[in-house]
Amino acid sequence: MSAESDPAGAVRTGRRPTVVEVAARAGVSTASVSRVLNGKLARPDTMDRVRAAVIELGYRPDATGRALKLGAAQQIAFAVDDLANPVYTEMMRGVEEGLTSTGARLLVTSTGQDPADTLALVRSLGRGYADGLVISPLRRTPALVRALVECPVPVVIVGDPGATDALDRVRVDSGAGIRLAYRHLLDTGRRRICFVNGPEQTSPGAARGSAHRRCAAEWGGSAGTVSVDAFTVEAGEHAWLQVCLLEPDALIAANDLLALGAIRAAEAAGIRVPHDLAVVGVDDIPFARIFSPALTSVSLRARERGRLAAELLLQRMSDPARPAVTVSVEPELLVRESSWRR
Repeated sequence: MSAESDPAGAVRTGRRPTVVEVAARAGVSTASVSRVLNGKLARPDTMDRVRAAVIELGYRPDATGRALKLGAAQQIAFAVDDLANPVYTEMMRGVEEGLTSTGARLLVTSTGQDPADTLALVRSLGRGYADGLVISPLRRTPALVRALVECPVPVVIVGDPGATDALDRVRVDSGAGIRLAYRHLLDTGRRRICFVNGPEQTSPGAARGSAHRRCAAEWGGSAGTVSVDAFTVEAGEHAWLQVCLLEPDALIAANDLLALGAIRAAEAAGIRVPHDLAVVGVDDIPFARIFSPALTSVSLRARERGRLAAELLLQRMSDPARPAVTVSVEPELLVRESSWRR
């Protein structure tokens, strides 16, 4: 039987590799392989050899078979950093839609701001916590990427997993969304555009901050950038203390929560939106449409990304040996009251 390698270097033979083959490749017993895959204690060198063999062979446990043996439906984990952010609620609804009629249970978890907690969650999946994972991490570390690649259950990432082509993912070019917002504000006559960013070490913070700098270099009109330590309404209100010093006539926020906080603080200071200050957010959360003034926002199609991620996961569970797939969705600018032309 011929074999080929996928982008991650895993050997594919057209059939599912077995635990026995993993043990033979690693030079350990099948019991040792089982211990590592189930997250139990093992010697460090044994763990490294088993994980390397798992990657080389492209081994994935049969989640469907395990569920049948346990007499239970498949359990799919959905993990995000902060469930208080409405964008993840929309994404979760999309995952639910993608799992409709499968009988799968959705387990929802919030990992918090610490990357170590996200890493611990991924490593716990070998203990039967879930049969598959949809994850949207804000902070990406080499250790997390490695754990996701080595995860004993199928994984789909919503976002950018970093320098690996070994994982299924659903992505959106949020930088292109910033360009839509910036061009819109210039077209409405604004000439001093401030960008309010969240933590720049996060994936969205880095991508959206970089896009704003490119827009400023290409088109001009930037009043500067203000960065805060969270993507929350409170952080947006706090950002206004620095934004007002730049005297902008327009503001792009890295997400809608920051935009809503900035509007609250600006109007409390007597600044009228959009007459004195146009504001654009990113994410198009449901509250953006009913806020006053209704918030112009770049939709990153969170619900659609969740649905696509669930569909990719089901495909991976039914065909573990297929090459990794990346699905992209396009951002869309939705113009509302907060950025009307003056």
